[in-house]
Amino acid sequence: MNLAFNKNEDELKLLVSEMARRHAKIEKGGGEKKLQKQRDSGKMTARERINFLVDKKKPCLEIGSFAGEDMYEEYGGCPAGGVVIVLAYIRGRQCIIVANDASVKAGAWFPITGKKNLRAQQIALENHTPIIYLVDSAGVFLPLQDEIFPDRDHFGRIFRNNAVMSGMNIPQISAIMGSCVAGGAYLPIMSDESLIVKGSGSIFLAGSYLVKAAIGEDIDNETLGGADTHCDLSGVTDYKCEDDAEALETIQELVDKMGARTKAGYSKIHPKDPQRPTKEVYGHIPHDGKPFDSKLIIECLVDAESWKEYKATYGKTIICGYARIDGWAVGIVANNRKVTKNANGEMQFGGVIYSDSADKAARFVANCNQKKIPLVFLQDVTGFMVGSKSEHGGIIKDGAKLVNTVANSVVPKFTVIVGNSYGAGSYAMNGTAYDPRLIVAWPNAKLAVMGGAQAAKVLLQIETARIKKSGKELNSEDMDALKKTIEERYEKQTSPYYAAARMWVDAIIDPAETRAWLSYGLEMANNNPEQRVYNPGIIQV
Repeated sequence: MNLAFNKNEDELKLLVSEMARRHAKIEKGGGEKKLQKQRDSGKMTARERINFLVDKKKPCLEIGSFAGEDMYEEYGGCPAGGVVIVLAYIRGRQCIIVANDASVKAGAWFPITGKKNLRAQQIALENHTPIIYLVDSAGVFLPLQDEIFPDRDHFGRIFRNNAVMSGMNIPQISAIMGSCVAGGAYLPIMSDESLIVKGSGSIFLAGSYLVKAAIGEDIDNETLGGADTHCDLSGVTDYKCEDDAEALETIQELVDKMGARTKAGYSKIHPKDPQRPTKEVYGHIPHDGKPFDSKLIIECLVDAESWKEYKATYGKTIICGYARIDGWAVGIVANNRKVTKNANGEMQFGGVIYSDSADKAARFVANCNQKKIPLVFLQDVTGFMVGSKSEHGGIIKDGAKLVNTVANSVVPKFTVIVGNSYGAGSYAMNGTAYDPRLIVAWPNAKLAVMGGAQAAKVLLQIETARIKKSGKELNSEDMDALKKTIEERYEKQTSPYYAAARMWVDAIIDPAETRAWLSYGLEMANNNPEQRVYNPGIIQV
């Protein structure tokens, strides 16, 4: 019996259990009463609509489920950002489904709602994935309109993307299943095809109350913008449906008749199970942050007998190699948390990027681009090595080389944060700013500019200096209390839930589901054949 393995397994499973508990709460949206009110009015809830629409025996992966968590509390919160987004199959075809949750503030758009919707559209644009909008929204949440309406990546960007996707021949289908008002009315009508549900669906630039106030006209909402009006009179919508079920069945029929698309042609063969059982991964992540061999994680993720390591004895703090995941060929770049020695016998700390490992990883990323092999980054990075020896050895130059090659990479990139994601190391390992097709985190992940202990010391110095400048003296008890407050605040900010709430990652996932997420993402990426010529730019050598 391996007690350390069992302890690690128990600790990570507890984190997974906590994740499931928090997700179950989010699934209730605005609360059971509001969900039941929707059902009583003859409507399905957002999640019921999705469950009805998708293929039951195929993967269904939720994007941004923790968006908005612990945010907007002064307004009653915004569970899941007020919109449910999944990657799923409809009639055997991969699609993105965006469903407004009318149980959360009548489906109103909070700032995080806009950010989440834009992420869905970005995924659709990058992978040429059809996108389905299930519209049921009261429009922009007015108390926060200044944070959702005017800027480049605010509400208006949604409609810009509608137009761009249309120009790129990416299918868009919208179903108006509730309110659709003001500027939001453009979203379904800028889709390729639009459906509207009789009795519950309505679409107009201004509702009856605003029309009365603006021009003095008395009219009810159904006559103004209901299904009969827009299907029989204005011709704004294309299909009139009696209820939610008919609308969703119509979408299935439309998707079913879409023609095949040109593929990117990434290598895929018949898959094999991993060398180690996938769920064994729980036991390989030390709960106490101690060093470990990251190759054990790789062996739980990649197909058996597919691993070929690149420069195995050089730059050992980053592991690079070719493999297959569910049959798909990939290049893997993984931080190694094992303490190693270089050829000169010098100790190298696991999770730290040294000059040799940065050099190796940069060359490997370039090789994958040359050979049209998608990249998978397994992040557990504490940053680049510091100190005079590293600086004199050109760590900045070598780090820049890696950042440059990752930034200019043209093959699909996927990122899994399996532990730490600190500082510039996070950027070099294809963080959020470097356009991963998908980026997910395990529930033990930590994301910050630096580790908690180091950050707390710096923040304590800054805060102490500020307080002393104001003329107040701190005794030892004051210092201890201040230190505790800073540590607790920083710890909260490094949590994966803090990151997921702000859409810095697409999802927090069960580590045992990593292979399924990557497989889905690789199939999705293969649907976009367009790839620009690889040009790494100016690189210092």
